[in-house]
Amino acid sequence: MNRGCRAILSVALVLAAVPAHADTLIKDINGISVDREGRTTNFRGLVIDDQGIITHVLQRGDDPPEGNYYEIDGNGRTIIPGMVDSHVHVMGIGFGQLTLDLSATASLEEALAAIAEYARTHPDRPWIVGRGWNQEAWSLGRFPTAAELDAVVADRPVWLKRVDGHAGWANSAALRAAGIGTGTADPDGGRILRKAGSREPAGVLVDSAMKLVDAHLPAPRPEDRDIAFGLAQRSLLRMGVTAVADMGTSIEDWQTYRRAGDNGTLYLRIMAYADGVEAMELIGGPGPTPWLYDDRLRLNGVKLFLDGALGSRGALLKTPYADDPNNHGLSRLNSTQLRNLMSRAALDNFQVAIHAIGDAANADVLDAIAELAETYTGDRRWRIEHAQILDPADIPRLGMHGIIASMQPLHQSSDRLMAEVRLGPDRLDGAYAWRSILAAGGTLAFGSDAPVEPADPLAGWAVAISREDAKGQPFGGWRVQEAVSREQALAAYTANAAWAGFGEGRFGRIEVGERADFVMLDRDPLLANAQDIRRIKVLETWVGGRKLYDSTPDEPPRSSGDRR
Repeated sequence: MNRGCRAILSVALVLAAVPAHADTLIKDINGISVDREGRTTNFRGLVIDDQGIITHVLQRGDDPPEGNYYEIDGNGRTIIPGMVDSHVHVMGIGFGQLTLDLSATASLEEALAAIAEYARTHPDRPWIVGRGWNQEAWSLGRFPTAAELDAVVADRPVWLKRVDGHAGWANSAALRAAGIGTGTADPDGGRILRKAGSREPAGVLVDSAMKLVDAHLPAPRPEDRDIAFGLAQRSLLRMGVTAVADMGTSIEDWQTYRRAGDNGTLYLRIMAYADGVEAMELIGGPGPTPWLYDDRLRLNGVKLFLDGALGSRGALLKTPYADDPNNHGLSRLNSTQLRNLMSRAALDNFQVAIHAIGDAANADVLDAIAELAETYTGDRRWRIEHAQILDPADIPRLGMHGIIASMQPLHQSSDRLMAEVRLGPDRLDGAYAWRSILAAGGTLAFGSDAPVEPADPLAGWAVAISREDAKGQPFGGWRVQEAVSREQALAAYTANAAWAGFGEGRFGRIEVGERADFVMLDRDPLLANAQDIRRIKVLETWVGGRKLYDSTPDEPPRSSGDRR
């Protein structure tokens, strides 16, 4: 049995060991729920009907309604709503477990050794593919090269995505397979890095240029996709994640989720955002889909890319990079293209989610929303994905037009040193500005961007309240004035995250009438400091009144590491 088959069998064994639905009473718990404003409510028990809907929330001293229940004693343990990750790449999480992962490598030499070993142990693979390299974490001071890859694998193509997914590292065989040479022009919104003083490709392609190689990769089979999806679901449930916003859903991804829904193995709730307008039309047709499979799947809208990322210097800035004074970043859409695509989606009531990291990109998105909001009225819930670097003058505009800032706390702790180098000390006032966005009236929805960061909401929660990384650095927090409260962070991972994907009233809170999605923890996160929150153990994860993860037979390794 190969690795993928063993993994999918493991998923099936964990998730199938769940009793059939029955009215259930969960008693003696320290229950916590939160509304969109961060106001908490506490309760001591829950009643769940056989459809997985919460029928009663019991306060201290309340007696359950008369009836015959399957009773569970919580023994005083803490229950919070199931965590909603507002920005993930579901299939990327799964495929990341089936391909080469370089995210733990600390140097170029270590990465090259891992690549060589992977190629040696997988002689049948026509391409070596993977992700996770990070020249910043390697303290390399430059990008890696094709020649360095050639030294360890020259007999077949190698194609490795950077940790943020905004650059790819190719060996010479991969460049040849893609037809990339001295005469290949940089595509719009992309850049082919060249050897100094020449037009010869150096081996790294940034943003849209990556499509030149991606187009030549062997396509995964449907069976491969099903295995990867099973692995992704298992990973997320182990972390207490019960719902996600899947950013960049392809038609192949959508069909994978539909197959799981049809055969009863769709466990997560997935709010899908199509990978561009063409995929949006193909999946949704005349508009967003209805909620399918008992509120487990819906196409909400479309994901658009406006710029790149800081790590590859593709984030679009108003003034040049401090460490690259001839570079403002990359615009993957011009202003007219952006507005046309947003308008096309809004015309049919698709929700629009726009990737914007640099201050210039965020300003352009805010301008576009202000213009289009005059035509496309109503409850649009415009989303900006990442919103990492803002001009402080633009922050008040995030409180207008129902804008959602979909942000990832672990990006702040991972990227802070790089942000200081890329921007310089005088341009950080609008960096990862969570508290300022809330003060302006904006809505925060938190997520992970997994597999870029670990899909670990507790680690993200710890960063959100402390602005410190897993090692407690910097002591006292980085620009700690932008930290949020424990309750605000919980809201951003639950009630607000559900609202950001039109899931309110269905999930995101522990309330009568909502789906019984919740997580049982070994301690109360509202009474814990940041480092203790990182150490909290997810004991159980429930979705729709079914226990889908139990730590007792399957101890979960927690990954709370940061990247740079």
